[in-house]
Amino acid sequence: MSLALAMLAGVCLDAWLGEARRWHPLVGFGRWANRLEHCLYRDARITGMLAWALAVLPVVAVVVWIRDWLERLSPGLATGFAAVLLYLAIGQRSLGEHARGVEAALVAGDLDGARHAVGHMVSRDTNGLDASQVAAAATESVLENGSDAVFAALFWFAVLGAPGVVLYRLANTLDAMWGYRTPRHGRFGWAAARVDDLLNLVPARLVAMTYALLGRTSRALHCWRTQGRRWKSPNAGPVMAAGAGALGVQLGGAAPYHGVWQARPALGEGRAADVEAIAAARMLVNRGVAMWLSIALLIGIGWEVMHA
Repeated sequence: MSLALAMLAGVCLDAWLGEARRWHPLVGFGRWANRLEHCLYRDARITGMLAWALAVLPVVAVVVWIRDWLERLSPGLATGFAAVLLYLAIGQRSLGEHARGVEAALVAGDLDGARHAVGHMVSRDTNGLDASQVAAAATESVLENGSDAVFAALFWFAVLGAPGVVLYRLANTLDAMWGYRTPRHGRFGWAAARVDDLLNLVPARLVAMTYALLGRTSRALHCWRTQGRRWKSPNAGPVMAAGAGALGVQLGGAAPYHGVWQARPALGEGRAADVEAIAAARMLVNRGVAMWLSIALLIGIGWEVMHA
């Protein structure tokens, strides 16, 4: 029950406080990872594996030690510690704020403002996007980052507690730093990319099922089954295909990266993306989080009753 309460408290802290603007631990971790890369870099997978281990495992070990120490002092302190770490690891409110910024600009007819706002959410070029393409980019980001930045963190917190969510968030951060297939990181970042894929394997499919259950279920399952495997990411594909199907909207398709329009598979079925699709994606993520929290609390209550 304490784990379920810590999960609820962490989500509530995020809703109340939002992302920490100063002294966020992930900023410090990023600097630590950059120093390790500077000192250890070699264009080799084994070096990247060593750097990953040196970046992540000592931090997780410290979290385990603090948790165990607090547990001996007071279970309540340990629960509060876990809730704070979960709050620092998730980004539900931040994701919603970025999406609402795009929505507001589109509603106001400010296409340049919408392009600028969605540029904070996606890595593609946004200057040449029309209103529907901006809405599609924002909707895709909400669906995918809902999985990465919210649901996967909740999953690993539920499975392994505070150490689990820290392990996941640090691994996800290193994937964002080292996991791209660039000339510098193609081999060095191999371990960061593969570990992140592995840690998201189960959560992504649970998220796809969540989206399907809370939206147009049969269409979402059909899109997941027929479109998800075509996407370049083995985890983002099922999530975005199921989410697009659940919303009844068309996503995917060609998008500009580094000045070149790149072909991407189509995702979903139905109408073209618009501002309503962005809002619907936000609500889908929020309802999914509420469902996961409800399940966690029910399991916690059931456990307490069985062991009373």
